Amino acid sequence: MYAIVEIAGQQFKVEKDQKVFVHRLQTEEGKKVSFDNVLLLSDGDKVTVGAPAIDGAQVGAKVLKHLKGDKVIVFKKKRRKGYRVKNGHRQSLTEIVIENIMASGAKPAKAEKAAPKKAEPKAAAPKAEAKPVAKKEVATQDLSKMTVAELKEAAKAKGISGISSMKKADLIAALS
Repeated sequence: MYAIVEIAGQQFKVEKDQKVFVHRLQTEEGKKVSFDNVLLLSDGDKVTVGAPAIDGAQVGAKVLKHLKGDKVIVFKKKRRKGYRVKNGHRQSLTEIVIENIMASGAKPAKAEKAAPKKAEPKAAAPKAEAKPVAKKEVATQDLSKMTVAELKEAAKAKGISGISSMKKADLIAALS
């Protein structure tokens, strides 16, 4: 049995008792982690493909250790120009061992439940603020601090015609 799972932004084909090096996880050494974003499961001849992920599927793993990868040297040169740049990089990695692959019956993570609740108030807030702010800005704030789009919106609300060809200075003069 194997699974294709997304871990820290990368996709891995994993099997039970396999060791995998992934990007650094924010979990202490020796702790267990589970990954809910399982994209494909294969059990012999039976293959299940998610759209994009399989509901209820989960891969359990244990963090073995945190380490740094091999040094990668990046050398750039342009001949006959005197341009040479040398940079190095060592990726922070986490070594994990896959303990189990569950096809169904896994509970969804708490972070997934909380994410949709946070997204809804953000979407509603800009719509509620958009109209009152435009009216207050014209009356209270300096017109030169407003953008051209906001000035055109305020001019349209006042009923000024010919605003499409006006520049910012013309719009400020017309509004004041």
